[in-house]
Amino acid sequence: MNKIEHIGIAVKSLEESNELFRKLLGKVHYKIEEVATEGVNTSFFKVGENKVELLEATREDSAIAKFIEKRGEGVHHIAFAVDDIEAEMKRLADEGFRLLNDTPKRGADNKLVCFIHPKTANGVLVELCQEITVDGKRETRDESEE
Repeated sequence: MNKIEHIGIAVKSLEESNELFRKLLGKVHYKIEEVATEGVNTSFFKVGENKVELLEATREDSAIAKFIEKRGEGVHHIAFAVDDIEAEMKRLADEGFRLLNDTPKRGADNKLVCFIHPKTANGVLVELCQEITVDGKRETRDESEE
C-alpha cells in the first residue's frame, strides 16, 4: 500500500455537505460523480496529497443508505492507493482478510476498487484503489456514460 488515497464520509445531503466542507477546508470540491452501480453520488475535495470523498445515497437499498440508517452520517471508509490491486487482494486474502468482492470493480475518480470486510480489520471498512491507466497514462472517460 502506497498512501491513504481518501477518506470516505457518508452524508445525507451532498449539496449541504459540499457547502460544509467548503467552509471547513477553505476550498470547493473538484468533482461530483455518480457511481450508479453502487447507488451513490460522490464529491471529492483535495486535501494536500489526499482526498475526502463525500458519499450520498441515490437508492434506499445502497450501502450508504443502509450505513446512514444504522449509524448516521460520518466516516464510512478509509481508502489506500495500491499499484497492483489484484496482487494486493491476493496478499490480503492470504493474510486472512475477508474481501467483499472477488474481483476489482470500477469505482469513482477513475479507480479500480475492492473493499475489505470491517469485521476482519478492527471494524474499519478498508478500500483498495488502483488508478485506471491505458498504456501507463491515466484513462479519461466521458462522465455522461455513467
